[in-house]
Amino acid sequence: MPSAPTPLSPPAAVPAAVPVHEHITDAIKAPALVRLDGETVLARFETMKVYAALGAVRALLRRGRIRPGQTLIDSSSGIYALALAMAAHRYGLRCHIVASTTVDSVMRAQLEVLGATVDQMPPSSSLRLDQERRVRHVRRLLAGRPDMYWMRQYHDPVHHAGYRELAALVDAALPGERLTVVGAVGTGASTGGLTRALRAAGRAVRLVGVQPFGSVTFGSERFSDPEAIIAGIGSSIPFGNVRHELYDTVHWLDFRHAMAGTVGLLREHAVFAGLSTGAAYLVGGYEAARRPGGPYLVLGPDTGHRYAERVFARHEEAPDPAALRPVRIAAPGELRPPWSVLEWAGRQGPPGALHAEEEGTP
Repeated sequence: MPSAPTPLSPPAAVPAAVPVHEHITDAIKAPALVRLDGETVLARFETMKVYAALGAVRALLRRGRIRPGQTLIDSSSGIYALALAMAAHRYGLRCHIVASTTVDSVMRAQLEVLGATVDQMPPSSSLRLDQERRVRHVRRLLAGRPDMYWMRQYHDPVHHAGYRELAALVDAALPGERLTVVGAVGTGASTGGLTRALRAAGRAVRLVGVQPFGSVTFGSERFSDPEAIIAGIGSSIPFGNVRHELYDTVHWLDFRHAMAGTVGLLREHAVFAGLSTGAAYLVGGYEAARRPGGPYLVLGPDTGHRYAERVFARHEEAPDPAALRPVRIAAPGELRPPWSVLEWAGRQGPPGALHAEEEGTP
């Protein structure tokens, strides 16, 4: 006679209720918060820019700047494109993406199935050339299609708005007086929007930004790192959404150091994330060891899938993160690869990084 089945033990913690979301964007925008080392917590997203795209689209609809059925257009290297396509899907809008050469076939297929139309730039070894080509192409399209609305993720501060919701989540999950946020600078919207909202709510927030060599944003454009077309970290053109005065500390890393952090994060914590996450993880570990007293929040904006070949398949080449240390510099002129750190201390941006609004931009 078979024995009675043994009842399963309940999980350690059962949520009071599991929400049923009205749209996938609500389900994927919130991060998984994962404790790494000591006081360091990773906010790991599937697509962090859902906050930026949803916040921007909602604000523009509310203000009457866009209307259902209208076509939204923007340039993107990947995760913003997907976030904007999903926001358009949710609110009955059309979407056209001028895609970087770095957008792979998987990402492009997702965009097209979601209903977005895609123009992709030809292969390029230069981040500057890729970005400039995209902006020129957007302008050509707008000249022939005045009904399109240019989202301008690089310049319109409306993209900061969605991160207020993330700030409330972080404030509740990581209470206390002090908080250090560590993240890739990129367009400036995520680190800037999150920090501005937290500081406005009364939190004392130290902001640590991460940059690649070759990025104009914090003045490293005189360097070249051929492997480092690192989407989401730097830029070869000025971005209006970067508020330089918000940043307390800036780190510059080359590709191999970012790779070391990315592979190390998977090896040590089983977190499969992108290259900008790995760079922030390496920086966050250094900062937390140097200045105990947290918590430290490391931003991980996307998964590692688009880096499968360039990074993870080469994992044996990755240096040991524990053996890596930056050179501390006192001024931007002392900057040098492969890893430098400067106490930025709220400086204004370098002249070449300041975006000037152009006539006719929406």
